[in-house]
Amino acid sequence: MTYIELDYQPKESDLLVWFYAEPPEGKDMRYVADRIAEESSIGTWTDLKTLLPDIWEKLSARVYEIDEDRKYVKVAYPLHLFEAENMPAILASVAGNVFGMKSVENLRVLDIRFPRGLIEKYPGPRYGVEGVREITGVYDRPFLGTIIKPKIGLPAKMHAEVAYQAWAGGLDIVKDDENLASQDFNRFEERLYLTLEKKDLAEEETGEKKIYLINITAPYREMIRRAELVQDAGNEFVMIDVFIVGFSSLQSYREEGFRMAIHAHRAMHAAITRNPRHGITMLTLAKVYRLLGVDNLHIGTAVGKMEGSAEEISSIREEIQLENVPGNSMRFAQDWYGIKSVLAVASGGLHPGHVPAVVDILGKDIVIQAGGGVHGHPDGTMKGATAMRQALEAKMLGISLEEYAKDHEELKKALEKFTR
Repeated sequence: MTYIELDYQPKESDLLVWFYAEPPEGKDMRYVADRIAEESSIGTWTDLKTLLPDIWEKLSARVYEIDEDRKYVKVAYPLHLFEAENMPAILASVAGNVFGMKSVENLRVLDIRFPRGLIEKYPGPRYGVEGVREITGVYDRPFLGTIIKPKIGLPAKMHAEVAYQAWAGGLDIVKDDENLASQDFNRFEERLYLTLEKKDLAEEETGEKKIYLINITAPYREMIRRAELVQDAGNEFVMIDVFIVGFSSLQSYREEGFRMAIHAHRAMHAAITRNPRHGITMLTLAKVYRLLGVDNLHIGTAVGKMEGSAEEISSIREEIQLENVPGNSMRFAQDWYGIKSVLAVASGGLHPGHVPAVVDILGKDIVIQAGGGVHGHPDGTMKGATAMRQALEAKMLGISLEEYAKDHEELKKALEKFTR
């Protein structure tokens, strides 16, 4: 019995998975392709008396392409195989036990193509790019943000004051870092109310809408309690460490119907995305998160401290923002059937000197977040925020940072520290 049908033409209703696979010593690509399709659909390691012909015909996966040289395997799964509205169970099939088999030396999910019948089961982002722009009134440029640094350690009152300085200096967004929860030195409730007071003050002084991304990551019941506090306080956003809380929690949270937009931090993703021969690509995770309904998603920077090439990160940005994503040699074509786009977030080791490159690579529908690149300014947070705003102004005007810095002291000092 084989799952290989190289003349099979995938149906529009099939879920497609593109694997990179290395067979164990002494085995070939046909062997490993069969094992992948078998384990991720209806088979197991031996023949089964219970595997009836009608079950086989309706539910078996089909390997429809094998590339011996590049070690690619493409598998089509009938949608009947899955509970379409259950993302955790779908991933348990196509990206579950297959990673633990001895019959595969290394395995990586490069991409998934979701069919319309599955996409229509998911709400997608509540706001997306257009909705976030409506909330903020920022339409003609990227957003600028910062992460409070040090990432943990500041008391709630000091945290709120640092946030105020960032907003007053010219940034749109202030974000908690991924591991700031409700520690004894900075309790969630106190941080929420104090920071929102400073947000109101910054809005009054600047005439600009400001955004606070407060981290509600916690065990699910506590996460919901914190979300209720945020909603009652009138804040427009929450932040969730989406990989850490899991696909089930994220899907359930989105279905709760909260009004706040979801800022998705991807902490821990690299545990499965970084190895080029094993795991799951960030591109694949980004597609899942778009379906599950995040409004903002960290995708990398291509510059700064985080790994990831410009080509890879641009591809992720396209996947979460285009309505019809063209296929190429590394990804499937994907129609999103009306699912809203996601605002991309570039964050990790950025400073004002990086702003032009980030915009060139990722365009305007992004959030450029700088933590140390703001708070590490020689004159402090407010001047660091102003330097970021000046760097973006220069880019939007088509003026080099060096030229603009001649008349903008904050930018000049930032460039002297971070780029020399």
